[in-house]
Amino acid sequence: MRVKLDENLPCDRVSALRVLHDIDTVGQEGLSGRDDTTVWDAAQGERRFFVTQDLDFSDLRIFEPGTHCGLLLLRLQNPSRRRLQQRLEEVLRLEDVSSWAGCSVVVTDSKIRVRRPPA
Repeated sequence: MRVKLDENLPCDRVSALRVLHDIDTVGQEGLSGRDDTTVWDAAQGERRFFVTQDLDFSDLRIFEPGTHCGLLLLRLQNPSRRRLQQRLEEVLRLEDVSSWAGCSVVVTDSKIRVRRPPA
């Protein structure tokens, strides 16, 4: 799956995940500090599943499943760099994320909620 990681996620060990997915980061693309619309448009223009912690992307009326390439909102109780990276790696390694194309997904410490496009 083609994935873009937002700048608010640790990307130290991304190279290990590149074996499983085509991963790009906001920082690599020179989009750090840019507004959400610019980052979102870049992810969608590249047809990438966007992963972020930014609650600005949580409104399903704006980011309705089926209207985009996919969105994962990572929401942890204690989002240290280590824990964020660990949970993101778990999800990208163990879940069938390719089935989430076009979905809005919320990942917490213990759950994954997938909102799929209407049938």
